[in-house]
Order: sequence, then structure tokens, then C-alpha cells
Amino acid sequence: RFLSALRRRCDIAGKRLSGPGLAAEGRVLRAVLYVYHSRLLRHRPYLALQQVEQCLKRLWKMNLVGCLETLVGLIPKKNASKAQAECLVPSQPILETVALKVLGGCKLILRLLDCCCKAFLLSVKHLCSKEFILLNTVASGLLSRLWSVIQYRCVLQTLMSLYSALSTMLHLVSETQKTPYIKGFTFPSDVGDFLGVNASSEAKKQKAKMLTAKKSTGWMKTFFPAMPEAVSKVEKKRKSESYTSAVRNCSILCPVDIGERVV
Repeated sequence: RFLSALRRRCDIAGKRLSGPGLAAEGRVLRAVLYVYHSRLLRHRPYLALQQVEQCLKRLWKMNLVGCLETLVGLIPKKNASKAQAECLVPSQPILETVALKVLGGCKLILRLLDCCCKAFLLSVKHLCSKEFILLNTVASGLLSRLWSVIQYRCVLQTLMSLYSALSTMLHLVSETQKTPYIKGFTFPSDVGDFLGVNASSEAKKQKAKMLTAKKSTGWMKTFFPAMPEAVSKVEKKRKSESYTSAVRNCSILCPVDIGERVV
């Protein structure tokens, strides 16, 4: 029963970590930093974006998804467990290694959410000061989506749930055959104690701050005029060549061009 629960939670965590949303936002973030490099090296929102990218880079370099796939490969399937009274289970060193990586992943994702919130607030602050309007508009939208992908896909909660299953399995395996691998570190029974904060309450605080800051950008409606609900058929059938020529002739600072919908 514990093995099947562990396998299921490993699969869910692997899918949510390797989902297309998180990878896509990471690619967009790297593209934005590449475009504005050497122009805004001393700009505070740009430096905050670099911290967010650093957290994402460390998360990928952990190779947590590959580690979970290795663990799933060591867990016997249901058919094998029914055929015999005894079955092979992952050893204590494997479980300790995965548990340590999951703890590090939880800590890193919590730091990533905090960096996203701080960078978002900073971008909105400079946006209200009417500094680098285009960059800060893109950055605030990107950070909001990245925060939402992590939070509403429940990435952190999934890893915390996975650690509880790992902790139970590690305790059972160590009782059967004690072969400790990681020394000098005591694995916590509750991941919340290790993180030091309540993840759900911290997310609610961040969301409240971001929504409060977002209300102060009402003046941007002058830059992003509301589009009519019904777009005419002539607009829908407009050729890409005519649109490209119109964009080239239009200045990049034109407020109508900034908020115009691309058909």
C-alpha cells in the first residue's frame, strides 16, 4: 500500500515539475533578460528578474524529475507484489537521497515564489513611476504567470505530500534493515518545520500583496485601450503582409500599437 502511494505521488510530482507551463515561462524569462541585457544592468526590476532566473536554473540543475523517475523504476509493480509474499523495495540510501532532494526542491520553490512576488512588486512600483513602461509591463505579466503556474499547479504542495510518503517509507525501510547513507542530518518528520513557514498562508499573503499593487496601475488604461467585443470580418481576414507593413510604419512608442490585438 505504501509503495503504490509513493509511486503515484512520484508520478504526479514529476508531471507537474516537467509540465509545459513552467518550462515555457522559463524560456520567456531568459529571452526577456537576453533582450534587455547591457541596457538595464543597474535597473532594480531587471536585477530582481535575474534572481528569479537563478532560482529556476538551480531547480533544473537539481534534476529532481530524473531522480523521481529513477525511484519509480525501483518500485515493483502491482503484479509483481501479488505473485509473491515478499517484494523488493528501494534501499535506504536511495530513499534518503530522493528525500533530501525533495526537501531542497521545496525550499527552492518557496524561494522562487518569494522572488517572483518581490520582483512583481518592484516592477509595478517602477511602472507607476512611468519608468521603462514596456519592460516593466512585460516583466509584471511574466512574473504573475510564473507565480500562478507554480501556485495553482500546486507544485510546492505536491512535493510536500511526496515527502510525507517518502518519510513514512524511509522509516519502515530503516526499521527493517538500517543502512544510513547521509550522516549528520536528521530528516524532519514534517516538511513544514523544515521550511520554517506555512506555505499556504505565505501564498495568500503574496497574492494579497500582488493584487493590492496591481490596483495602482489604473492609469495604464490610457496605454491599453479597450478593444471592441465584436471584431469585424474584415479585421479577421486582414493579411499578415499589410499588418507587418503597418507595424513598421508605426512608432514603437505609439500607445495604440502597444495594446493592439494581433489577429
